Amino acid sequence: MVNEQKRFALFLATSDSTFVKKAYGGYFNVFVSTFGEDGEQWDLFRVIDGEFPDDKDLDKYDGFVISGSLNDAFGDDDWIVKLCSLCQKLDDMKKKVLGICFGHQILSRIKGGKVGRASRGLDMGLRSITMVTDAVKPGGYFGSQIPKSLAIIKCHQDEVLELPESATLLAYSDKYNVEMCSYGNHLLGIQGHPEYNKEILFEIIDRVVNLRLMEQDFADKAKATMENAEPDRKQWQTLCKNFLKGRSEQV
Repeated sequence: MVNEQKRFALFLATSDSTFVKKAYGGYFNVFVSTFGEDGEQWDLFRVIDGEFPDDKDLDKYDGFVISGSLNDAFGDDDWIVKLCSLCQKLDDMKKKVLGICFGHQILSRIKGGKVGRASRGLDMGLRSITMVTDAVKPGGYFGSQIPKSLAIIKCHQDEVLELPESATLLAYSDKYNVEMCSYGNHLLGIQGHPEYNKEILFEIIDRVVNLRLMEQDFADKAKATMENAEPDRKQWQTLCKNFLKGRSEQV
């Protein structure tokens, strides 16, 4: 008997920058190279442009990833409202959904949490987040070795201010109370960007400075966080792949 091909979908909530198009062929390729494996099918839905799968096709997918966005997860743009509605259906179906940054906040919103502007302000750069060791089970998404902390690239101005009751807090930091959380075994939210590398982050920082949305001093400090350090990319890949492919359960 032939194993059926696993199928995943990326809900892209941001537009491709000129740089990402040139260097990687678009964010879709960045995500697939981080979370995908040989023999899988990945489909792209540019939800920011109103592209969504039909409800009747949702069951064909083994998992979904929601990207970051320049938009606010607490906004009421048509596509954001539609994305929330779709995520509620996926939650009801107990489909695997990995939410990154904006996606993490969307999952919290549909579960009844509170999302808004980050109370301690914008964050950009490499940060260390602390695992809630009681909530992270050995043999779960992390594998047998549970790290006390992990480095991840951060790039956001909003946050999950209050977790819904159904959430399990998995990680926090000195600046944000909710860095990672899960809802049952099928929804996982990560505030940072496991898919980003130094090159992508620096280009975003330069773009934001050029748009005069950030002071140069703040930008320099954000870049300095990566002078002598790297994100724990391999561990993030393992965690996200284990979650999406259902290889191990957290609870």
